[in-house]
Amino acid sequence: MVPLLKIHPVNPHKRLISQAAEVVREGGVIAYPTDTAYGLGCTLSNRRGVERIIHIKQLPANHNFSILCPDLAEIARYARVDNATYRILKRFLPGPYTFVLEATRDVPKNILPRRKTIGLRIPGHPICLALLQAVGEPLLSSSIRLPQEQHVLNDPEEIHQRLSGQVELVIDGGILLSDPSTVVDLTGPTPVVLRSGAGDPTVFM
Repeated sequence: MVPLLKIHPVNPHKRLISQAAEVVREGGVIAYPTDTAYGLGCTLSNRRGVERIIHIKQLPANHNFSILCPDLAEIARYARVDNATYRILKRFLPGPYTFVLEATRDVPKNILPRRKTIGLRIPGHPICLALLQAVGEPLLSSSIRLPQEQHVLNDPEEIHQRLSGQVELVIDGGILLSDPSTVVDLTGPTPVVLRSGAGDPTVFM
């Protein structure tokens, strides 16, 4: 049976975070809470993990994944960030926004099939931030919307039941509202909202 690891959503215990991080570092795929929804995640360098997430969700090979980073310095490693962009990122992150930026060569090629941009975010959730810091590497993430279903799963016990045998760990951070992040494209001269979600989109309109 896949472990269901209950972690306090506001004050995550360091020992439990370390336990989850070890699963990720060893190549595992996990289900975990973010500030917008539960996600499936693995390390950015885990090619097999990426393939497993694509299989679980039956995604197209060119699916646009998001990269979750622990801080702005890590974002600057994987995306080109000028001064104006940095000011926007600093203002709105951590938070429920995904920013589309021009990717650098540090992003693995299998994450960028025929594209030059990537979505990056710093989630404002204590469990997720602590996990990112403990893993020491960004996580590739995709919300848990299973094939043929309209809604993202938001109950960790249901996720545990339905993904048993398909992931190595499910982190229980409580039931979430599962409102997706607001996606903003920063690759042009002005920000463009690609998807409205949990983050207020009107500040970019």
